[in-house]
Amino acid sequence: MFSAFFQLYKQAFSGLSRNSWLLSIVMLINRSGTMVIAFMTVYCEHQLHFTPVQAGTIMALFGVGALCGGLIGGILTDKIGFYDIQVWALITGGLLFMALSFLHTFATLAIGAFVLSLFNESVRPANSSAIVHYSSPQNKTRSVSLNRLAINIGWAVGGLTGGLLAAINYRLLFWVDGGTNILAAILLLILMPKAGIVKTIKKPEKITLQNSVFVDLTYLLFLLLGICFFICFYEFMIIEPAFYKLDWHFNERFIGVLMALNGLLIALFEMVLVHKLEGKRHGMVYIIAGIMAGVAGFVFLNLLPPTALVAIFIVVLITISEMLSMPFMSSFWMGRSKDYNRGQYAALYSMSWSFAGVAAPFVGGIIIASGGFTALWWVLAGLSAIAAVGYFFLYKAGQKGRNTIKIFPIENH
Repeated sequence: MFSAFFQLYKQAFSGLSRNSWLLSIVMLINRSGTMVIAFMTVYCEHQLHFTPVQAGTIMALFGVGALCGGLIGGILTDKIGFYDIQVWALITGGLLFMALSFLHTFATLAIGAFVLSLFNESVRPANSSAIVHYSSPQNKTRSVSLNRLAINIGWAVGGLTGGLLAAINYRLLFWVDGGTNILAAILLLILMPKAGIVKTIKKPEKITLQNSVFVDLTYLLFLLLGICFFICFYEFMIIEPAFYKLDWHFNERFIGVLMALNGLLIALFEMVLVHKLEGKRHGMVYIIAGIMAGVAGFVFLNLLPPTALVAIFIVVLITISEMLSMPFMSSFWMGRSKDYNRGQYAALYSMSWSFAGVAAPFVGGIIIASGGFTALWWVLAGLSAIAAVGYFFLYKAGQKGRNTIKIFPIENH
């Protein structure tokens, strides 16, 4: 039995390039400091005594900055390459995290949140493009999952550490988060020196509208539905600490454990899950199933009693939702992009998440202020269901018109 499990894990992790592993190590270090944004809502309301709407606005500005940063990062990635963008975005973001700890008024923190996110989130399209560059068509989804594995182990470490640090001094969160950003940039420079990167990307003689991501209507529709789901997932991740603190009255240490559980489950099971599922069914099937698991999680937040076991069960459901849907959503845009416009595709995917980051905390704050957390969870369940139904019809349309609509291509289109 043990030998069979070992072989399964070995197969799941085999065949990936050295640079894919190195990129994942860099992201592991970087995300091990992810704690500021996770605890920002609690920090704003409990430490700075902001109103729920003000706290939601701060979080929305993180999203606005990320939206702009994703677009700029994608454009610059196609123009000057993914390496330089990653290094400078990590260093600048690290310094800005530290600076943010000195901002205590609503106006200054709002400006700081936007500027920080603008620089910090420009790394996403560059990192995503690097993942595709160092993977093969056969292991793109697993390469994504490896990177997600690193990110989520980092999230687990960051969430657990953040809960402990928040109980001591919230300012420590900003310095640790910023420090890991800078450390990740240093490791990238050491482990993957620029001199060792061979430029193999071939660009067309002239960039035309036909080469643009904006003429790929299937992809744009995919992202529109994705935004509905991303809003719901993003809402849970940023509201989770405040909800468990204010409504279910858990302490910061247990909240940190719940946040760490998400990353731990992904670390243990996602790579194996993707390895077993990839190629067995249409990728859209897994996306729909994952979103429906999220719907169940939001519904149960209203129907089940506020106990520690229920909280753990909800986190497990949301994690299953994430593991089933997100690797295959990433492989969607990877399969549709080409070398010369990969930054554009990565940028729009990153921007769709960032748009969710704008909408989720702001709208969530308004819903909570008017109807409480109960109303919020019902709204998220409904919005997730809309996304699942939309993907179902998109999938069916692709099955009927496979000769004209490449709904989930494995190769470049």
